[in-house]
Amino acid sequence: MDPDLLKRFLNYLAVEKGLSRNTLESYERDLNKYFNYMNAKAPDDIRQQDVLNFLSNLSAEGMAVPSAARCLSAVRGFHKYLLIDGLTQNEPTGNIETPHGWKRLPKALSADEVEALLGQPELATLLGLRDKAMLELLYATGLRASELVGLRMQDINLERGFVVVIGKGSKERAVPIGDMACKRVQEYVERSRPLLLKGSESDFLFISSQRRRITRQMFWERIKLYVKKAGIMKSVSPHTLRHSFATHLLDNGADLRAVQAMLGHSDISTTQIYTYVSRERLKRIHEKHHPRG
Repeated sequence: MDPDLLKRFLNYLAVEKGLSRNTLESYERDLNKYFNYMNAKAPDDIRQQDVLNFLSNLSAEGMAVPSAARCLSAVRGFHKYLLIDGLTQNEPTGNIETPHGWKRLPKALSADEVEALLGQPELATLLGLRDKAMLELLYATGLRASELVGLRMQDINLERGFVVVIGKGSKERAVPIGDMACKRVQEYVERSRPLLLKGSESDFLFISSQRRRITRQMFWERIKLYVKKAGIMKSVSPHTLRHSFATHLLDNGADLRAVQAMLGHSDISTTQIYTYVSRERLKRIHEKHHPRG
């Protein structure tokens, strides 16, 4: 297929649909797989069986069911765009069912593992102060990693103890911070951030050693370092702390609607998956401690 078609579709998503950069990158990755598989086929020549074969190939390569479903969604959107724009008369995805599988529960750290992870940054160093503030703020608020690194100075109010976030769909929400995270962010702002900037100016809250805002990739590398130092054997990403935030709140009796608001979920069914995590935990406790468990 013509690579220019992909460029036109991504431009359409950016301009007409206003999708975020991260979402556009996800579409591009999925559709590059599709374009490579279809090779020289023109859109008018692609049939339903071709798309089914593509999905089977993804499965054979070991792609997880949720990822395959996301990939099919991107392919559907692409063909629908071509049809609406008059670039093809063919729509090969209309009767294909979305791949389904077992609902995967988000992985969360235990409270002890969170404490071990948050205890790793060295507070005697500039980067340690920054990383401690980032980890504490992430666990205190459940922000997405992209939301965390995108925070600007005016987004956070330490006196009142909340942060204002622009989440998915450009929706604004205010999230409480908590005393410990406030304290650590204040220490970072006073003792570390000015020295990291080295006389430069930036609107962004969290700064790298290169005087620019820290990226998601940089932050992920720092987390991997601290996970290793803490001796945590689980696979941990910035999103794991978001999962832990939601799970621990619900474990301790938080209202589901309140957790939904803090996470920025537009649909409460997305938040409800964390109730299953808590139920699984209760089941394990029951099996471990009940005489007939």
